[in-house]
Amino acid sequence: MEKTRVDFRDQIAKNKWKSFFLMFVIFIVIILLGYVISFAYTPDIFFSIMILSTIISITYLLITYYNSDKIALFSVGAKEAEKDKYKLYYDVVESLTLASGLPMPKLYVMPSEQINAFASGRNPNHSIICVTKGALDKLDRRELEGVVAHEMGHIGSYDIKYMTLVAVMVGIISIISQIFLRSLLFRSSSKDNKNGNAIFMIIGVILAILAPIFVYFVQLAISRKREFSADASAVKFTRYPPGLIGALEKIQKENVPEKKINKAVAQLFFANPFKELGSTHPSLQKRIEVLKKM
Repeated sequence: MEKTRVDFRDQIAKNKWKSFFLMFVIFIVIILLGYVISFAYTPDIFFSIMILSTIISITYLLITYYNSDKIALFSVGAKEAEKDKYKLYYDVVESLTLASGLPMPKLYVMPSEQINAFASGRNPNHSIICVTKGALDKLDRRELEGVVAHEMGHIGSYDIKYMTLVAVMVGIISIISQIFLRSLLFRSSSKDNKNGNAIFMIIGVILAILAPIFVYFVQLAISRKREFSADASAVKFTRYPPGLIGALEKIQKENVPEKKINKAVAQLFFANPFKELGSTHPSLQKRIEVLKKM
């Protein structure tokens, strides 16, 4: 039976729509949590909680956002790639900048025998791509081209900016929940509190406990959708799905000890460096299956 072909343009549009829908879900959770807390407390206390949590979240994320590339590179011990030493690496990236219309990113190499890579930076004009030594040693030109094109897809889609916005929203929910739960320790047990707001207080406690867990998994789902979108963008840039498929198949087969990597930057990588449940990435097999339909 003939396989149904999937157009990479449709795949990109579909994954973007799903990502925006999941972001809307997180926004609804913020509204719902705020609505319940506003009934459990007086409005002035509720707005104080919202303002404080928003300021803390945005301040932290702005610092991380503007220094995301430096933080990621430092955490994995990456060094800037020398053009004379890594000529193939530079040739591949330069050809993809022409195909994608994106500016040339700064190139780095990470000391690891695993096949992997990541991109970072706040926009295409301030971006970096880092590949592992293992990727440069084990992948042929077309496979390396597929991996780099995937990372160019992340850069072109402003995924760092997009995931930063998601992280702000998730951070706001987590901080609101923590402030609310901790404030209960100092709440007076007056008659008015017992009678008027008891039901909303109970609902608020349940939401404050469950909401951060729920939005964490929504955040993982959004990250997975962005990986599918970057795979589709790689096909758009290279017009050669077998290159990316070959790289993913080699990652599936390799048995290299995991390098110690900060989990905070795991979502940046081409493939999940930890190979565990609760992953920020879809399974390699699922990615291969989708690519084979393109």
